[in-house]
Amino acid sequence: MNHKGRFLTGIIIGLLMSSSGYGQSTAGAIFLLISPGARAGGMGEAQIAVANDATASYWNPAGLAFLSGNELSGMHVKWLPGLADDMTYDFLAYNQSLNDFGSIGGHIIYLDAGKQTRTDSEGNIEGTFSTYFTSAALSYSALLTRTSSIGLNAKILYQHLADRATGTEQGNPWSTDFGFDFGYLKRDAFNGLLDFATVLINVGPKISFIDENQADPMPTTLKFGFNLHAVQQQHNKLNIVYDVSKLVVASYAAMDWDGDGWVGGYDENGRGGFVNGVPTETKGYEYNQDGQIETTHSDPIYLAIFTSWVDDWLLGGDRDIDGDRRIGGYDSDGIVTFLGADSLPNGLEFGDDGYGLYSSDKKLEVGNKNDRSIMNEINTLVHNVGIEYWYNDMFAIRGGYYYDFTGAIASPTFGFGLRFSNFGFDFGYTSAKKDTDPLANTMRYSLSYKF
Repeated sequence: MNHKGRFLTGIIIGLLMSSSGYGQSTAGAIFLLISPGARAGGMGEAQIAVANDATASYWNPAGLAFLSGNELSGMHVKWLPGLADDMTYDFLAYNQSLNDFGSIGGHIIYLDAGKQTRTDSEGNIEGTFSTYFTSAALSYSALLTRTSSIGLNAKILYQHLADRATGTEQGNPWSTDFGFDFGYLKRDAFNGLLDFATVLINVGPKISFIDENQADPMPTTLKFGFNLHAVQQQHNKLNIVYDVSKLVVASYAAMDWDGDGWVGGYDENGRGGFVNGVPTETKGYEYNQDGQIETTHSDPIYLAIFTSWVDDWLLGGDRDIDGDRRIGGYDSDGIVTFLGADSLPNGLEFGDDGYGLYSSDKKLEVGNKNDRSIMNEINTLVHNVGIEYWYNDMFAIRGGYYYDFTGAIASPTFGFGLRFSNFGFDFGYTSAKKDTDPLANTMRYSLSYKF
């Protein structure tokens, strides 16, 4: 995807995805992280260890194995009405029990981001186009034991940024991709007091639009959830739920991994690509002599599952902020100090006393890796806490809290639910300041039917 495509996507995704807490992520298809269901919306979006209705196909497919009969659940909501007047989100889920053969289910997501204005290179309006995102998933779940299960989702997704490329671009501003979810659920641990679960969602290949070289990884996310049955009486039930999640996408800025003062300069075989002592911009000279990629990149998913826990802390080196592929070389006033500068023919080399620690725009580059700590990783975790009280399995009151340090979101949520005969109705409300969470004052409504 080119810069124009990235700009458009950034605006749209930045608006519609504030709820997901991954506003600073470099992943693609972030719409998959929008949380469906008014029930979850009233519980701080804590749900993976609950997963006891049709929406389990989204939250944790392993939960489907414990369900009996069939259920259909749907939600339609005007998304972020305070920021856009034509953005809507639709979700439809279904499950069917196969008795001794497990359960099947699935869901469909459709996010309509509304009409966008097309302009030419001079800013003249050429018309409008539609932007939308959709996904369909097929689920299967089976019991491992009487109290434990596993589940799998296979999904296909389509993202339509525009109806045609702009200018001299080659390729299409839309993409069709696929992914998988894996879930595990354990019911009634510790004498029936606790359910716990884990899911790994959105596992799949990278997503690209115009330019495959700028492909973004899927928003692969690892979640852990707990559901404490605080009160379990005939007419009164109280559950306290907690989820914690992390986007397991390991992405790196341009960094000097081997400490030689340069970003890249060698190919994958260790051959140098320097011109006048400076690493070239030619593709293929992205590595250091140790075979590590130093230019901007992300790890493949089979590595990112592990490296994403330390990529903001231990991995990498000093960051190249101004993009000249040199670490430092300027003093705090932006004056050149490196060898070969016209103003300093007898200047300094990297590591010499007096060599400038700053970039050309006066930002610290030499030693900035020391600014990273384990707190950088801890701060990427998203926390969801919820509480749900049921009276006679017919009426529920809910509350919750959503906390994401990186996304600067700390939002309380409230809701209630009704069950009558085979019908269900749920309401969820997000309470927050508009300047901190675009989902502030968002109301969600869900309907369900068992048959």
